[in-house]
Amino acid sequence: MAEVIKTATRDAYGKALVELGEKNKNVVVLDADLAAATKTGAFKKAFPERFFDTGIAESNMMSLAGGLATTGFTVFASTFAMFAAGRAFEQVRNTIGYPHLNVKIGATHAGISVGEDGASHQCCEDIALMRSIPGMVIINPADDIEARAAVFAAAEHDGPVYMRFGRLAVPRVFDENYKFEIGKAVTLKEGTDVTIIATGLMVNEAIEAAKTLEAEGVSVELINMHTIKPLDKDAVIKAAKKTGCIVTAEEHNIIGGLGSAVAEAVAEECPVPVIRVGVNDEFGKSGPAVELLHLYGLDAENIVKHARIAISKK
Repeated sequence: MAEVIKTATRDAYGKALVELGEKNKNVVVLDADLAAATKTGAFKKAFPERFFDTGIAESNMMSLAGGLATTGFTVFASTFAMFAAGRAFEQVRNTIGYPHLNVKIGATHAGISVGEDGASHQCCEDIALMRSIPGMVIINPADDIEARAAVFAAAEHDGPVYMRFGRLAVPRVFDENYKFEIGKAVTLKEGTDVTIIATGLMVNEAIEAAKTLEAEGVSVELINMHTIKPLDKDAVIKAAKKTGCIVTAEEHNIIGGLGSAVAEAVAEECPVPVIRVGVNDEFGKSGPAVELLHLYGLDAENIVKHARIAISKK
């Protein structure tokens, strides 16, 4: 049996920044006194002249990032998701989003899986906030391979990008030959009974859920939606027409995230039942990450449960 490789996407982010920095001398990295946690410390060690620690001043960091971008740099600004999307929202909107600057936000420690840090740091609203900013690209990678690819894709993209990384080590889903494209979903399984659309660490849970359902004779269409904005609407509508029902899975509030984006697309073009698996509009609490994921229903078992409900609604 092959060994299961587990890596936190934040670790892959830090390594990818160093790799990118070696190839692109125009890349600079900013951090708000959390370089050890966000893993940007590796870039600081490799390229100290291109790394800036702004201190615990996230809003100022985003303004500085915007200023550097106007001079031609490709800027990666990093802190926890709660501070990047929450505390600095105004600066992200007005200083980065409005002028459509080339700033890439590396938001780590997103979602319930922050664990013992508790509700104040468990940001389950960041995707909703970033979705509301015109022109903002949102990427939520499923594993370390996809996280690395997202960093390089973000660097090539002209305009602001919000990348969402996790603290918890998660199983590897893809291999080294994986091809990543912003705005293009990846179909992991083809089926006819139910579609499961997952993002981030919920992709692995969706894979396990699909195995359980298929053992019961259910044919599953499984999609990894790594880019939440722009959403791959063609993939969503095609799957809706094919299976007649959809379950979304995300480590985020069910309001404003992947589930909302998918439901909006389906409602406009191909109305079918859409059931959202995620955080049910509530705050988190302190505890071990894996236990919290189960407590909030962010697991394969709950996806299976809601897939059966979705099928019954067709």
